[in-house]
Formats: sequence, structure tokens, C-alpha cells
Amino acid sequence: MRWSTSRHAPLSSRADASPRATASRRWTCHDTTDPGSLELGKRPEGRTLITAAWVLGNRDGGHRLIPNGEVVIDGGEVVFVGTTFPGEAARRIDFGNALVSPGFVDLDALSDLDTTILGIDNQPGWAKGRVWPRSYVEAGPYEMYSQEELAFQKRFAFGQLLLNGITTAAPIASLFYREWGETVAEFDAAADAAGDLGLRVYLSPAYRAGGMVLEGPGKMVPVFDEQCGLAGLRDAVDYIGRQNGRHGDLVRGLLAPDRVETCTEELLRQTQAAAAELGCKIRLHMAQGSMEVDTVRKLHGTTAPVWLARAGLLNDRLIAPHATNATDEDLDLYADHGVSIVHCSLVSARSGSILNSFSKCRERSINIAMGTDTTPADMLMNLLISLITCRIADKASDRVRSADLFDAATLGGAKALGRDDLGRLMAGARADIAVFGLDDAVMAPSVDPITTLVTGGSGKVTQAVFVDGRLSMRFGEVAGIDMKAARERAQQQYDGLIAKYPDRSWGHPPVSDIFPPSYPIEVDANG
Repeated sequence: MRWSTSRHAPLSSRADASPRATASRRWTCHDTTDPGSLELGKRPEGRTLITAAWVLGNRDGGHRLIPNGEVVIDGGEVVFVGTTFPGEAARRIDFGNALVSPGFVDLDALSDLDTTILGIDNQPGWAKGRVWPRSYVEAGPYEMYSQEELAFQKRFAFGQLLLNGITTAAPIASLFYREWGETVAEFDAAADAAGDLGLRVYLSPAYRAGGMVLEGPGKMVPVFDEQCGLAGLRDAVDYIGRQNGRHGDLVRGLLAPDRVETCTEELLRQTQAAAAELGCKIRLHMAQGSMEVDTVRKLHGTTAPVWLARAGLLNDRLIAPHATNATDEDLDLYADHGVSIVHCSLVSARSGSILNSFSKCRERSINIAMGTDTTPADMLMNLLISLITCRIADKASDRVRSADLFDAATLGGAKALGRDDLGRLMAGARADIAVFGLDDAVMAPSVDPITTLVTGGSGKVTQAVFVDGRLSMRFGEVAGIDMKAARERAQQQYDGLIAKYPDRSWGHPPVSDIFPPSYPIEVDANG
């Protein structure tokens, strides 16, 4: 990387100061090209120089802010980060008062039409379709979406991720509305959707050996069918073998056993063996809620991390959302075995739980990545919630900074995946770039660009996204999908799902009882 420290002016103490106002430019490339002239969904031919008021480069393993910085990409690779590029470029794109940043890495990325939001004001979960009642199990669980609908919701969700500056995603979706696990067909479609839209993904169908069944009001018991789980693992292994490296290496494999309380030791042991052979990571949700903690303690006499450690199944292949219910012993085991945490602050906080705490995990040298998990799939919103909840947990305001959270959403995710070419902008890295506007009228006044973005808490300022050098999103347009039309279709599909909730809710009440309106709805007496 070439750096020119002579043009790195100190940050101004004035909130409205911009390096653009104080620095002159020298160019060794062609005239400025409007971002709108680039073809959406394509890699520009030849070298492209991208510039803005700020660039977030990387040196000595850490991010560095570069006023009036330049990023030069060639094909799918970053070839230069710094100032005053000495070579030739086919075009220069100036985003003005913006931050050119590495794209976010989302390791619990929302990939369906989120059903957790139905529970925000409708509790308890067991009475609202979040646990299968015995009557539904005996009648025979069924797929509540068609294969076409399953494929569509992945494509739509991938578009939402790109709109929020997310360039790498490990998709997550609910299994409550499924017959059992996820299917190969929908994930074949998901891989193609990632290729069409231009999103880097780590995926395979989620599988499980068990689930919770509601035997009476509030009485939940685990039931298991280990053979179903092992069959799902075989499907996932075959899927990774077929899909790994497709679409110019945008698609890679990740084994995704569902929640730890739905897995048997044998299923997890075979998952670890398969991951070692495939050379891939494993994502397993654990230490995330009271139902899981209680169930695992009844089944195994301890917490999930302790159970896995005793079985020799904790290691650095594991990526573990959410750790909100982790004990000190659990966190020590994560640190000792190199387990990465995925922090999904928004979905956790909406359920009344928080990571305790982000700073304490960092002090243990636990690698922390970030995930969206719920709607909106807004990473910046999650970073803001993380900042707030960590400070509440710590009862202090000086133990976590905005930069720490930005690191988790970029470098932390890349480390969890074992990728030193993602989550950073430096020569040799993949050209996965997000451009965030800093001139938003609501997100004002501006201070340090990272602090401004984190405390602004809205991915709506994302102006452009490049993935592997390809322009995947520009000013709200996503390659390969009309998001406005897709939004209408998504709502229709979601409404159809809600209509089926009585089938899998205790006592089978009507939808109006399961999900009553926030306020009484008045009906015009005159029609």
C-alpha cells in the first residue's frame, strides 16, 4: 500500500469541517466519471479510481482514516489505497462528502421475511406460533411457503443486505414455518441469487435433529429425530461440494446446524468431522436464550458451551451467535478454544437481552463479528444498539468506542471466516466496498466519520456497494432485482404466511387474536 502522510491533515474540531475544503488534488487518471454512468451489475473494464472525502484504509492490521483518499480497483481486487495514485486509471469516480469503506460482513444475515417482529408486541412466544403445539406435530408439519416463494424471499433479502452496505453474508432464516429443515432446492436458488445480485455468501441448508414441542400452555419439551438431522448434514455436505466456488468464488460453504438445543452430540460430532474435511466453518446458535439454557441443562446437566467443551467439540471452526446468556465460564471457554461470537444487538435487545458485555468479550480476546438477524437488515443500526447496550451493561461510557464496533462488522467477521482479504481496504484485498454518504440532513452535524455513521444508526445513507469489483448497488438500485416491485410481492407473501399461523399456534385461535392491532381499529359505521 502506498501512503502519503504529508497530506493527512489532523481532524478538525469543527463539526462541519471536511477535508475536501482544505486539500487540493492532483490526478494521474482520466476525467471524473459520474457513478450513474457505471453499468449496474458489471465490473468496470480497466482500473477504477474511487475517491471521497474519507477513505477507510488498513495498515498494520488496523483501519486508518485517509482524508481525500483514493481506492483503486482492478477486476475484483484492490490494487491501491492511499493518496495520489501514481499509475493510470480508466476512470475516476468521486463520491464527494462520503466515506469509502470496506463492506460489512454479516454472519447472521437476515435471509427471509422476518417473523420475529411479530413477537415484538405479541407475547408469550409459545402462544404466538413460536413453538409447535403437539396438535400441529401430530397433524403433520408442512412447508408454509412454496419453493418459488422460498427462492424469492432469499433474493429479496439479499437485496436488502446490499442496500445496507453488507457485502458478505452468512444467511439465517426461521425454521418455525418449515416442515423440518431447509432444502437443497431453495439454497441452489440462493446461490444463483447471490451470483445475480452480486453478494458474497457463505451458506448451505440448515439442519437439525430435534425441536421444541408445546405439550400445554408454557410447557415445552424437546423431541428428537437424529436420523433427520444426519440426513440434513449429508445434504449440506453434498451442497457445499457442488456449490463451493461458484459465481466467481462469491459462493462458499458454511455448515449450519440450527440451534444447539436441537442438536445431538453425534450430529455435532459428524458436523465437526465434515467441516474439517471440507475446510469450512460451522455456525451454531448457542447461549442465546432462557429456553435453550434450560433445555440444555435438563438434557446435559450444564450449559451448551461446557457440554461441547467436554465433548471436545469447541474449536476455532465454530461461529456462535449470540452469547447473550453466556456465563463467565462459557466466555472463558470461547476464549480458550478460539470460538467467534456473532453479536446481533438489535434482535437481542428487542427481546430484552444484551451481550454482557461487548467490552468484556474483547478483554478476553474473543473475536466478535456482527449479524443483523432481524428486520431491518441494517448493520449501522445494529452498531448503534451495540454501543448503547454495551455501555448500559458496563455502566460506563468509556469501555467501547464506535471504532470497536466498526471493527467487529468488518475485521471481526473476516477473521471468523478465516479471510484476511475481506473486511479491509488494502492492496491485495477483494474489492468489496461500501460507500456511505456523510451529508445526510438528518445525520447532522458530522464529527468523525465513523462516529457519525455509528451514532446515526441508519443504513439508508449507503450510496453504493461493490462486491468483488462489481457494482452491485447504486443509490437504491440493486442489480438483478426491482426492489420496489419485490417489496409489494414480499408483503403479499408475508400476509399469506400470517394467515397460516392458527395452524401452528396453541389452541388454533384466529389471526386477529394471535396478532391484535396496536390500537383498536375503528370501522366506519356508514360503510
